[in-house]
Amino acid sequence: MSKPVLLFDGDCYFCKRWIERWREFTGDKIEYQAYQDVLLKFPQVSESDCQKSIQLLTPEGKHYRAAEAVFRTFALGGHQKWLLWAYLKIPGVAAITEACYRIAASNRIFFSNAAQLLYGTDLTPSKYEVTRWIFLRGLALIYFAAFASLAVQIAGLIGNEGIAPAGDFLRFVHQKLGAGAYWRVPSLAWLSPTNILYVGLCAAGAVLALCLFLGFSPAPLLSLVWIFYLSIVSVGGPFLSFQWDNLLLEAGFLAIFLAPFHIFPESMTRSKPSGAVRFLFQCLLFRLMFSSGMVKLASGDYSWKNLSALVYHYETQPLPTFLSWYVHQAPEIFHRITAGLVFFVEIAVPFFIFAPRRIRYAAAWTLIAFQAAVMLTGNYTFFNLLTILLCMLLFDDRCWPGWIRRFANLGTDMAKKKRMPAQWPRPVIVIVTCFILTLSFPPLLSVSRYRGEWPDWIKTLVRATQPFHIVNGYGLFAVMTKERSEIIIEGSSDRIHWKAYEFHYKPQRPDKAPQFVAPHQPRLDWQMWFAALGNYQQNPWFIVLCRRLMDNSPAVLRLLKTNPFPDEPPLYIRAMYYRYRFTDPETRRKTGAWWDRQGKGMYMPVVSRGMRY
Repeated sequence: MSKPVLLFDGDCYFCKRWIERWREFTGDKIEYQAYQDVLLKFPQVSESDCQKSIQLLTPEGKHYRAAEAVFRTFALGGHQKWLLWAYLKIPGVAAITEACYRIAASNRIFFSNAAQLLYGTDLTPSKYEVTRWIFLRGLALIYFAAFASLAVQIAGLIGNEGIAPAGDFLRFVHQKLGAGAYWRVPSLAWLSPTNILYVGLCAAGAVLALCLFLGFSPAPLLSLVWIFYLSIVSVGGPFLSFQWDNLLLEAGFLAIFLAPFHIFPESMTRSKPSGAVRFLFQCLLFRLMFSSGMVKLASGDYSWKNLSALVYHYETQPLPTFLSWYVHQAPEIFHRITAGLVFFVEIAVPFFIFAPRRIRYAAAWTLIAFQAAVMLTGNYTFFNLLTILLCMLLFDDRCWPGWIRRFANLGTDMAKKKRMPAQWPRPVIVIVTCFILTLSFPPLLSVSRYRGEWPDWIKTLVRATQPFHIVNGYGLFAVMTKERSEIIIEGSSDRIHWKAYEFHYKPQRPDKAPQFVAPHQPRLDWQMWFAALGNYQQNPWFIVLCRRLMDNSPAVLRLLKTNPFPDEPPLYIRAMYYRYRFTDPETRRKTGAWWDRQGKGMYMPVVSRGMRY
């Protein structure tokens, strides 16, 4: 006998299905034989022993059975050696696992049906090469959308003549922190804080994202686009402080370690994606969804407690779509039921993403349907698409249609003649996994109302890595906005006749239907929604915006739909405050208006050029 032999019951369908799975794990290091065919070759094993449990025989003459045989089979096959270590070293593990084995062996039909229910008829290990191929291309498209959206806005947002100039921010931080500013604000903008660099980073990021989509050099390109996007987010101030920016950086960082190292486009299925990194993605999806549900419970907002939050949501969210108007008209009982479903999807369903195959699939489809519903009724940029993409990692290769698998495997036969593409060394993956998991506990437990004191070394680690957005906290709409207020900016040359500046997408004209704009994010429109929740003194950027309008700044004016003063800038600016509500069906039929608005007074008093305010 040249290698270990595992004897199993060849007449047991349950046994044969699991042996097929184990073969994938151990390869040719273990020989699997039905005891009915070879029992005479092993006189040291009786037929009654084989009927009770599997038997493992080694070339050294050693003999193991039941649960110990399972763990030693895995260890000899080079798979999950820690199971054998736990069996041998941790008190109680051996007794518990042997008892569980006896129960399973005595109830094979029941457990066979349970396995089929949880895993399907195919118990062979899941593969994720095609899934990775799909995920990385989807991530490339999201990076492209993010960079392209920023490219047409960034000069007006953080450019030299923009609303929140990044150059001024960098000079301020450097004066305060000295050399430490380079760590606290990690950005290539330190090289030359100019419009050319900001737009160049966006353009280069978009081009590299397209190259990534085409399959060029995945790991290096993912590293570059992550650095470029981090460079912009770090200096973006209020305009790049959204949770989806953090989510893209966190997912993009993990994707670097999921990707292979080949240079030219070829089959990504030639190498296996890291199981540890896939687990980190599962943890990210769990934190994202679970935190979103828990912050609603922890906020104490009564509308979430009595399930009335969605009565207001569709009308008061930042940028609704025209479908929001229709959903808003639904009966209150519908909104209360769907609010309850929100809690179920965000708090209960995330636990099932770690479940066996079929339950995991059901959890993935539930989360995808939830994100699709949110995407249809609100413009949340690439956030919903990125969350759906994270859900894709819950499906293994057997889920994808044949034409996708064939396309992902293009060039595989030719590639077999070449060496395998380089992968991240195992020690690197272990270090990254431990590092990310350590950083993940504080934000996750904080939303679970944990108020314990963290060790100083964890606090230091969290503070040191925070500028890089490697691990982030999540949770949208913890407190539901009950009333929609909108700011209308007006200019005048004589303080008698006032003309309004119109934005591209935020509600303004009552007869203008809400639009679909995602995955593009009009970031100034978004910030105007947040500004309306407070006052202009709390939003210094709003004052700068008014100054830029009185200067007719071309970069800032490009962020708006109309400039009512194309020839000469206004001498005066003011901001009016309005309450907006969706019209009812009868009003809309008669007037065509989507919104009903009522004046609330002045948001910011009249200001003029040269005036200090």
